[in-house]
Amino acid sequence: MPMAKYFKIVAENRKARFDYAILETCQAGLVLTGNEVKSFRLGRVNLRDSFARAERGELWIYGMHVSPYSSADQRKIDPVRRRKVLLEKRELVKLIGKVNEKGLTLVPLRVYFEGNWAKVELGLAKAKKKYEKRDKLRRQTAEREIERAFKGKTNARKNDN
Repeated sequence: MPMAKYFKIVAENRKARFDYAILETCQAGLVLTGNEVKSFRLGRVNLRDSFARAERGELWIYGMHVSPYSSADQRKIDPVRRRKVLLEKRELVKLIGKVNEKGLTLVPLRVYFEGNWAKVELGLAKAKKKYEKRDKLRRQTAEREIERAFKGKTNARKNDN
């Protein structure tokens, strides 16, 4: 499949990668209104507390905040309303089966434009325990300190010459 000429990442959910262990990802389309598409293009999207849930054979994203487009008609459209996800039936059945069977969660990792189409990257995720998060932070801090120590030694050697 050829890569679309236009590819723009609109928003990423970095917190999801910290809170969850991502087992599998998939790409899906999004159903948006015209004003939401304009807000998407401006990058006015927040994925922080969003998640996906299956209802009656369809997949919906909850909690994705799309700020209202300022120049548009100011009718009351809920910025946090649920939005439909477009997937092939095969993929949808597979994802719903995994979510129900193993107790996993579907989390939007990022939203982007591929060509003229708004897409979402969904991650099949398992929640991390608190101690796993603490261990990761501890490891990152240690690595950062080691990097600083080596960086300081290389700078000291350069200054000596």
